[in-house]
Amino acid sequence: MDFRTHYEEFKVQAKDLGEKVKSLIHEGNVRRIIIKDEKGNTFVEIPVSVGLVAAVAVPVLAAVGAIAALVANFTIAVERTGEPPAAEVPTVQPNGPAQN
Repeated sequence: MDFRTHYEEFKVQAKDLGEKVKSLIHEGNVRRIIIKDEKGNTFVEIPVSVGLVAAVAVPVLAAVGAIAALVANFTIAVERTGEPPAAEVPTVQPNGPAQN
């Protein structure tokens, strides 16, 4: 398998920001989380390592909660490693019989 870095973006409201970041931190293939406002300005970049434990995640989530009070809507950009989702995987069609 060929593992590559790929990116996803999610639009979330301020009330859902903390829960979405928390769920992303608990996924195993997330390398970095970038939180942006509606205009694309970056508020915070969170490097996520495999060893991110609860003691480290708590202050990060507290900061995310404080950021959520500033703006109503956010975009979360996620850098992942691993196989891209099925929609991004190029498909190769098997060669059929030659048609004349």
